[in-house]
Amino acid sequence: MSHTPHELSEEFPDKADQLSALKQSDAHFAKLADEYHDINRRVHRAETNVEPMEQLAEEALRKQRAALKDEIYGILNRA
Repeated sequence: MSHTPHELSEEFPDKADQLSALKQSDAHFAKLADEYHDINRRVHRAETNVEPMEQLAEEALRKQRAALKDEIYGILNRA
């Protein structure tokens, strides 16, 4: 399996323990993290042409990923 960039643990390496704890204790955070992971995988598969898609669709996924990352970052900073 290839390395998938933009994993949350790589995006927030200093908050790895907090990410793990929140995934277990906060259902909303866990849902956001799962959604981010799913979208990130879809973007990666499109970028590597494993599952090509139209450019506009890929851009829309990237925007969703960025919005989720911003929301996750906000929760990490408030926790």
